[in-house]
Amino acid sequence: MIIDEIKKASMQALKEHDKVARAIYEVVLNKCQIVLVEKRAKGEELVDVDVVQVLQKVVKELNEEKENYIKVGNAEEVANIERQIEVVKGYLPQMMSESEIRKEIEALPDKSIGNVMRYFKTNFAGKVDMALVQTVLKSM
Repeated sequence: MIIDEIKKASMQALKEHDKVARAIYEVVLNKCQIVLVEKRAKGEELVDVDVVQVLQKVVKELNEEKENYIKVGNAEEVANIERQIEVVKGYLPQMMSESEIRKEIEALPDKSIGNVMRYFKTNFAGKVDMALVQTVLKSM
């Protein structure tokens, strides 16, 4: 599981005294722990799709934080955040390309918006940008 890889990398960052990487691993692990508690309350377990969603949310938050540091001209923090983004992106699966999305949509018998979106959410959760799916679908 992805979470196990992140835990191992966090320990390695601790051993190497890599404060920047260690900080982002702790953020990710804490957010995953919160999701795990919520899942267990419902009788469910944490799966890779949940971890990918946490990672995607962390990348989005880091990008927003980076923009704020760019506005105030703090280059050192911008560099740290860019490194953290790269660390997190290393655990994200390869996202589907526009041509792969188009090919999947063309193979579907029912190309209604609801059906296509449900199909991608069920089969490709965490591996596809749903906004891109909608854009490709509208262009067809």
